[in-house]
Amino acid sequence: MNTTTVDKITKKFVLGVDSLKYSTVVLDLDGTLLNSKKEVSKRNVDAVLSCYQKGMRIIFATARPPRAVNWLLPQGLVDIGAFVYYNGAQVICKETKIEINESIPANVTTEILDYCLKCDPQIELTMEVKDEWFSLRELDYMSSMNTQSNPIVKPLKELKQYDATKILLTGNNHNPGLFEKFEGRVNILITDNNKLVQIMPLLASKEMAITKLCELYNVELDSVIVFGDDHNDVGLFKMAGYSIAMGNAIRELKEIADEITVNNDENGVAVSLERFWG
Repeated sequence: MNTTTVDKITKKFVLGVDSLKYSTVVLDLDGTLLNSKKEVSKRNVDAVLSCYQKGMRIIFATARPPRAVNWLLPQGLVDIGAFVYYNGAQVICKETKIEINESIPANVTTEILDYCLKCDPQIELTMEVKDEWFSLRELDYMSSMNTQSNPIVKPLKELKQYDATKILLTGNNHNPGLFEKFEGRVNILITDNNKLVQIMPLLASKEMAITKLCELYNVELDSVIVFGDDHNDVGLFKMAGYSIAMGNAIRELKEIADEITVNNDENGVAVSLERFWG
């Protein structure tokens, strides 16, 4: 490891952390485990697998749906992890054979669709419903969002009938009125450099999902290490025993992190994990 890499890691970690007190590693994907090409480097794969082989539980916590995670992650990682999808709206744990699903009730979905379309009839709006992706019109996201396919076009009347897992507004869609109108009814996050508005069920968040999994595992939150880079990781950082922000993370996350590692294109996850369990 070169001097520049060491200098980017906080003194708290360089001075040493008791790795024996930790049992679970939670990994965000985009901007964290995935590099800017949306790939998992061999070094990161090896570091995560090494932790698992030494007895650590591995949880992947992402805003992405199951189909995207299965496409992006190597099979070796898919086989060992529990998964938090859609920022917590869906949780699947093979070890305990538990699946948890949260959704936005159809009546609230209808209100959100009507409001967004009233504000901007040409809005780029898509909807996820248990790993199916729908939109009001044809949109090409295969390049811009690194997807394998584009959303299926559905008429507005049909979209209003769904209990949505997540509603997405892409592009320049920041509307402060959205937060005020639906406060206390849904969970709204702005991520991806303010280019993506994610509207999720009220009880869906990464931190709530991880809390549920820890209860299933019968482990304390103090024994959890989390990695992240964006606004949807803030709650996780506040509840976990030890938090590691990527070098490319947002300022708000770095300010509350126990450690700042190097960025996602410099194998930041592996750099930190190797110092714990290398």
